[in-house]
Amino acid sequence: MLELNEQTVAPGESLNYEEIAASEKFKRLLRSKKRFTISVTLFFLCFALLLPVLAFYTDLLIKPAVGAISWGWVFAFAQFAMTWIICHLYVKKAAEFDDMAAQVLNQEVKGR
Repeated sequence: MLELNEQTVAPGESLNYEEIAASEKFKRLLRSKKRFTISVTLFFLCFALLLPVLAFYTDLLIKPAVGAISWGWVFAFAQFAMTWIICHLYVKKAAEFDDMAAQVLNQEVKGR
């Protein structure tokens, strides 16, 4: 991974942020981040808000799933699992986004 430090940019020089923002790789990075963030957020909100909706407007969650355990408990514990899964996915995607950002910076530094 590329780290921006004194060896990367010569003293007295600065990065051309307008050029970086106009590059296709940077635009691709922003599109990828936006697509991931919006889709995961929408899924999370729908899944999280489904519990109170089902609880208040249906009787699905009071039916037994396994023995005395109702579907409400299953759904509630599934939300914990969903949170851990989303956190894991985010960590993996953040590493990809970091690599993409490093490529954008590397392209800018090499283009000098």
